Amino acid sequence: MGRKGGYKAMIRYRPLWETMSQKKVTTYTLRVKHGMSHATVQRLQADQPVSTHTLNKLCEILNCRLDEVAEYVPDDVD
Repeated sequence: MGRKGGYKAMIRYRPLWETMSQKKVTTYTLRVKHGMSHATVQRLQADQPVSTHTLNKLCEILNCRLDEVAEYVPDDVD
């Protein structure tokens, strides 16, 4: 995980999927109920960069802290 098209992620969204699971929120819910684009959801799934606006929206939707959505992983750690 983390490598898509040669991009090595330093910000990963593993905590997002755990938080969504705990709160019973699906990617379908993000797209349909909250208006998040399919492309943005795909970027999150691929650990690709997203805007701070998106991160803020996720925190609002999930009523959580940023560290429950994203984590920093140094590029030499897999």
